[in-house]
Amino acid sequence: MSSSPLILTSDPHHPHQDYDRLKEVKQFDDSKLGVKGLLDSGLASSSSSIPLIFHHPPDSRPGPIPHTRPTHTHHSIPIIDFSAPKPILTDQITRAASTVGFFQITNHGIPLHVIQRTLAAVKSFNELPAEVKTAHYHREMGRGVTFSTNVDLYQSKAASWRDTLQMRVSPVPPNPSDIPEVVREELLEWNKEVERIGKRVLGFLSEGLGVEEGRLKEMTCLEGRTMAAHYYPYCPRPDLTYGLTSHTDPGVVTVLVQNEVRGLQVKVGEEWVDVEPVEGSVVINIGDILQIISNDEYKSVEHRVLASPLQEPRVSVAVFCNPSNRDGLFGPLPELVSQKKPARYRQFTLSDYLQRFFKKELDGKTLTNYYRL
Repeated sequence: MSSSPLILTSDPHHPHQDYDRLKEVKQFDDSKLGVKGLLDSGLASSSSSIPLIFHHPPDSRPGPIPHTRPTHTHHSIPIIDFSAPKPILTDQITRAASTVGFFQITNHGIPLHVIQRTLAAVKSFNELPAEVKTAHYHREMGRGVTFSTNVDLYQSKAASWRDTLQMRVSPVPPNPSDIPEVVREELLEWNKEVERIGKRVLGFLSEGLGVEEGRLKEMTCLEGRTMAAHYYPYCPRPDLTYGLTSHTDPGVVTVLVQNEVRGLQVKVGEEWVDVEPVEGSVVINIGDILQIISNDEYKSVEHRVLASPLQEPRVSVAVFCNPSNRDGLFGPLPELVSQKKPARYRQFTLSDYLQRFFKKELDGKTLTNYYRL
């Protein structure tokens, strides 16, 4: 841990001309405290404010957070029974993927205790003493495992209220010794469950497009997987910041599990719709690459996580399923292109795509517009 004391500006009326954001971001990052460490140290325990680096611009703040009840909207996120007959599943998943871009699945065969153990392990890691966690805090993704606050901390206009343990799990798994011991067994086991579920989901999505069941899998769309275990602690001022700013996911599909603390929202039309926690369910959402591959048949939609005023932390584990073929060309499937519906995107390599993605901040990020013809 940095030997210099961490002093972050927390006065919301602090004059901006005297505020050196980069300096304070670096000071926070060098401390290796993370958001949970800020709370534990007492630097963000007041209900009056939070450090200025977490203040989002006034015109983009979430405002009052009604976490005690669901937000009233005219839409809901589909909940799909994975034990239903195959034709019904194909129809329901296709409809969800082509409209709201999100759905939850139940009765998927993953034991409830496996999901609970995975989430509990992530919670336990984030609640370890600061001196234990700081040994893991770094941003060097080349090592396969990182633990930090906000992957886009240095690019964003404002930081978000979460800490993340991220690791590459396929095609090149990390060295097990680089994974914190308290989560090692659970996250490696969870990766295997995601691979099994992901294969089935991609099969239904392929058939929904009218192509062979194994088409997306053959394109290596399940082989490049990255896992992000998010921890969203209590936030004294959830009206000033976010847990995760609005964005679309860059990959093919995302497989996510969450605990009972709500906060995940999906933009449907002009409304933000809660993804209500359902015990034992798995959340699936469409990423930008699949929207491109499907030639706009499937929708990659904006989603976000609100910061929470609840004392119980929100915990989620997302696995991003991407192609492993970085040098091959991706674009709309030829089977989906015709005179009536020409290709809406140009082709690209995954290497170029990911390079562009990580150059930008997360807020509002999507690459579908960049590759659109």
